[in-house]
Amino acid sequence: MKELVIIIRPEKLETVKEILNNRQCGGMTISSVMGCGTQRGTTEQTVNVIKGFKTTINLLPKIRVEMVVKDEMVEDIITDIREKVVTGNVGDGKIFIRPMDDSVRIRTGERGDKAL
Repeated sequence: MKELVIIIRPEKLETVKEILNNRQCGGMTISSVMGCGTQRGTTEQTVNVIKGFKTTINLLPKIRVEMVVKDEMVEDIITDIREKVVTGNVGDGKIFIRPMDDSVRIRTGERGDKAL
């Protein structure tokens, strides 16, 4: 099993959900996050009302999709996302792949791939 952590542009969420649904992935967790990579985000000056300090904000809205999938599904999912989510611009996102030792379905106690 592998855990995929996919960081994408917010407008690409429905595309990723469709890809994962077509690949019959069992589930996913989606979070709204802020971040910047090599594009360094946008820079704005804001004034903190409480303290009056100027701070630089360079974070862009992103969506974080997390899921655990069987090893044999990883490359197909990556290929689909690369082909359908890419805009060709900086900030398209990243996919992180982590090994997953085990999983447990709390309701039934099933473990491993059966728990997915």
